[in-house]
Amino acid sequence: MHSLENVCVLVTGAGRGIGKRLAIGFAQRGARVGLLARSKAELDLTQLEIDHSGGTAIRLRADVRHLFEVQSAVDRMRAHFGAVDVVIGAAGIQGPIGPFLENDGDDWWETLEINLRGAVNTCRAVLPQMVQRRQGKIILLSGGGGTRPRANFSAYATSKAGILRFAETLAEEVRDHNVQVNCMSPGGTYTHMTDEILRAGERAGWKDTEDALQVRVTGGVTPERQMQLAMFLSSDRSNHVSGKLIHVEDDWKRLEGAAVSPEMWTLRRVVKG
Repeated sequence: MHSLENVCVLVTGAGRGIGKRLAIGFAQRGARVGLLARSKAELDLTQLEIDHSGGTAIRLRADVRHLFEVQSAVDRMRAHFGAVDVVIGAAGIQGPIGPFLENDGDDWWETLEINLRGAVNTCRAVLPQMVQRRQGKIILLSGGGGTRPRANFSAYATSKAGILRFAETLAEEVRDHNVQVNCMSPGGTYTHMTDEILRAGERAGWKDTEDALQVRVTGGVTPERQMQLAMFLSSDRSNHVSGKLIHVEDDWKRLEGAAVSPEMWTLRRVVKG
């Protein structure tokens, strides 16, 4: 287990799901973690679990849709712990499930507001200090539908594809400032979104339903495997990696110390059989 003692990590969506698991994982490794989410009750529970494990964290209640709230949260974290070194952008919702023409329009756009605008606001809030210090790691979570069509999940897939292109573009803009921006695909893992798919039944489609059932039975990708990739992308070992989409099941360990082709692990990825 690598130590992240005194590294300041901001995790959005830290109240539940993968964001919560990563927040706890970073805290267990010595990082000082800022827990950002909308729900006070969920933040309190995450904080309690970190406290019980001997970690250090601060609760930052904010809605990622509103830039001012995110900026205020970053300012509070900076006053409490110091400048943000690493950002994990995990805030997101699944949004409406079912055929696009049957989706509620407001719910559809809310998905993009939280998932895509939330990621943009988070980056806007932390980047000035990272650019000034010439140091920073931004890791945005991708998801199913980001790189391929995903019928019945049009809002979620659109938001995740937007995050990928945003990360690639932003990475190019801040490359000379020694700030790395990457997307991490955490794989199928059991969260509240799994239950949402199962409750949707036929509206989700047979493939997503079968995948969700399998994840519910097995638990899916373990938090430890997700943490290993997150640790790599947040460390100096990945300073040469930016603007990439990396799946937890990719052979990403060969990236360490290796030259990377510009076309590898991008939105335009080509999988060879």
